[in-house]
Amino acid sequence: MRVGYGESTTEHPDVEVDLDVDQVESGWLPLMRHWLEDAIEAEVPEPNAMTLGTVDGNGHPRTRTVLCKGLSEDGVLFFTNYESDKGRQIAAHPHASVTFAWTPIARQVSVRGRVVRAPASATQAYWRTRPRGSQLGAWASQQSQPVTSRGDLDAALVREAKKYGPDTDIPVPPHWGGFLIRPDVVEFWQGRANRMHNRIRTSDVDGTRVVERLQP
Repeated sequence: MRVGYGESTTEHPDVEVDLDVDQVESGWLPLMRHWLEDAIEAEVPEPNAMTLGTVDGNGHPRTRTVLCKGLSEDGVLFFTNYESDKGRQIAAHPHASVTFAWTPIARQVSVRGRVVRAPASATQAYWRTRPRGSQLGAWASQQSQPVTSRGDLDAALVREAKKYGPDTDIPVPPHWGGFLIRPDVVEFWQGRANRMHNRIRTSDVDGTRVVERLQP
């Protein structure tokens, strides 16, 4: 059985600068970008994957994995079907949380804040980079709705492929686009031996940024 990190008596990685408050005093974004680059260099699988948490109409939490497609001062960007479960939940309760877990390098970042729709220009720019099959899938799938069979789902994709043909530019569906999570709270977690992990939280309190170390 593999021993979970933190139960060991040694640190991991072997040589690493300890996370401290001075690393986020100028804001959350530089360190976030640096850690993401480190995860890419370490060949962490799907380094831009993040667990998105929303709240449904009964106040119950819902989570799923989505892909981060942009980091900026505006926030954390991802794309989805606006009529999906998460899209409807965000419309009703426009706050969300995402967590990036980079287990192989013992790091994690959580971001929480208000969610707004990304500008149409951002959606259009990203849409043009998507594979054609993914574009067709966005039209074919009524995301989160029940479907009778896999065959019906595949048939919907075939219909969309015939509709647009092999060469026609596929437009962005009106029900599809980007969301931006505007961070109110960002927490950085760095694994350390004996479960004495480093946790640094930066938050916006009445327009003032507060940076503090948390106990593990």
